Formats: sequence, structure tokens, C-alpha cells
Amino acid sequence: MDGTPAGYAPASAARGPFVLPARPEPIRLDPAQTALIIVDMQNAYASPGGYLDLAGFDIAGAAACIARIKLAAGAARAAGIPVFYFQNGWDPEYREAGGPGSPNWHKSNALKTMRRRPELQGRLLAKGSWDYALVEDLAPQPGDIVVPKTRYSGFFNTNMDSLLRARGIRNLVFTGIATNVCVESSLRDAFHLEYFGVVLEDATHAAGPDFAQKAAIYNIETFFGWVSTVADFCGALKQSEETA
Repeated sequence: MDGTPAGYAPASAARGPFVLPARPEPIRLDPAQTALIIVDMQNAYASPGGYLDLAGFDIAGAAACIARIKLAAGAARAAGIPVFYFQNGWDPEYREAGGPGSPNWHKSNALKTMRRRPELQGRLLAKGSWDYALVEDLAPQPGDIVVPKTRYSGFFNTNMDSLLRARGIRNLVFTGIATNVCVESSLRDAFHLEYFGVVLEDATHAAGPDFAQKAAIYNIETFFGWVSTVADFCGALKQSEETA
């Protein structure tokens, strides 16, 4: 599915469309109209001593997730597919978190952890902090785009939709943490904005028990998009290069 807007002529891509093996069925993607999205791969979510770890969530799968995202991002860049990063957090005074009048103030586990442990105040998901920073192994490369966000979805109060539409992008390949929170929230919003969303399930990691990962993947596959793997994504891109 290429979803080219009427009257739009995208820049020519190095490779033509390719078929990505996926569930519930394969999906045809054009590199010129596709982006890889890396969701919240920050120390907060993927590093020992980060917010998720301090809040009591299991981050044991994060290291493998980082390695697989790195493979997918490398393959995407080589194919001319732009890479976008979402980076979640707030100003150091947490004004952007909303305060008691916002449900985010009550539901954010980072904010709740800091209220429970005052010594952590100002350390979790504060812009400029180690916790907020993207993990070193997934540092953005020249040409990548970083989109800051203050809520779960990367489309809420950001310029993401504008950035994508200006580039003729209609297909989004999602990776990152957490599958059941920010990845799923962003993919759902993309669905409602008429984007075709694919998640590379082995390049994601959930916050919570294993059933949270399974439920998120089920929701995406059944209602909102498609599910594939890093090996299939990289393999499909390699095959398209060989047949170009």
C-alpha cells in the first residue's frame, strides 16, 4: 500500500516497492513513502537505573530490543527510508506534565515514582537529564529527525503529522518501548490519521507482564495495523535491492 496523496510526486527512491511479510497478511511498502519510527529509546526506558527500572518494571528485554532496532534502522537508512525518533519527557520543572488537573499527573508512573521517592525529583524524564537522553547505541545519525513529545502518543501536540505529510510518507514501521503504552498509542493515532502502521514485534518491549506485550500485538494485528519482524523487514529490503 503506497497511499500517495493526489497530485503529489515524491522524490525517487533508491529502490522500488517491496512486499513485507506480516500478519494478518503481507503489506506492500514503497521506501519513498515509508518511515521507520523509534519510540522512546531513552535511558529512562531501556537502561538500568532509568525510570522504568526504578519504578519496578522488568527491563531485561531492553538490550535485545536495542540491538534489533539498530539493525532495522541501519537497513532503513541504507534503503533511503527516513528514521524518526520520539523522545518522551518534560521540562525540568514538569510544567509540561500537566499538574494535578491532568490525568497524566495521576497516571504517569515516572511522576508517581518521584512523589513516592522525593530524592528522585527532577531526575526522571526531565529534559537535559541522563534519564531523558536517547540510549547511546541508538544515537541519531545525520538526516534522522527527533520529535519531542509530552504524552504517550507521538502525534499528540507535536508536528509529527506535518513532518510526515510534507515528505509524502503514508507508511510507518514502529519499533521501541513500551509496546503497550507509547508504541501502541502512537500507532493507534497514526491509524486514525490514515497512516498504514506496521510494528516490528521483536524490536519492541512492553512495560509490564508478558501478557501486556501479547495484548498490544494482538490489538495492532487485529484492529490497527500489521505485525512483522526485524529479520523480515531487513530481508525484504535486501531482496528489493537485489532485484532493483
